[in-house]
Amino acid sequence: MTSNHSTTNIVIAGLGGQGIITASDILAETAFRAGFDVKKSELHGMSQRGGSVTSDVRFGERVLSPMVPAGETDVLLVLEPTQIEMNRPLLRADGVLLTTDVIPPGALKNKKSLNVAMLGALSSVLEIDEAHWLEAIHAHLAAKLHRLNDEAFALGRRSAQTD
Repeated sequence: MTSNHSTTNIVIAGLGGQGIITASDILAETAFRAGFDVKKSELHGMSQRGGSVTSDVRFGERVLSPMVPAGETDVLLVLEPTQIEMNRPLLRADGVLLTTDVIPPGALKNKKSLNVAMLGALSSVLEIDEAHWLEAIHAHLAAKLHRLNDEAFALGRRSAQTD
């Protein structure tokens, strides 16, 4: 995906405990490793009790604000189906909506790696080298989780490409 403007706008949405903030941290570092200027913000709500969580990640040659303007999200990545309609107005008319439907049921070895699997799906629509993604994943997750999350990332990437 190439954005039709100089900044790529991604919103990740879900519920507290789904790894939304971790996913946005990984995305932001991935974009940074790819040489982009990156800004990030998050809204936690009642996230500790399973409430709505969103995180905005913007990257490009030069990014001035961390918040994605309403209606200008290039990719809306949603980890919880109940959050789709609530966040859909953020998506631009030609934007991409990525939901967990892209991951085959029962395909993940550990459901806690859904956020990384969805980053794999996201990677299939962004023009950022896969090596940057894996480096960022490894930088943010414990070494004992690398193999599991590498597999989850690959699953998401494959699933989105064949969807």
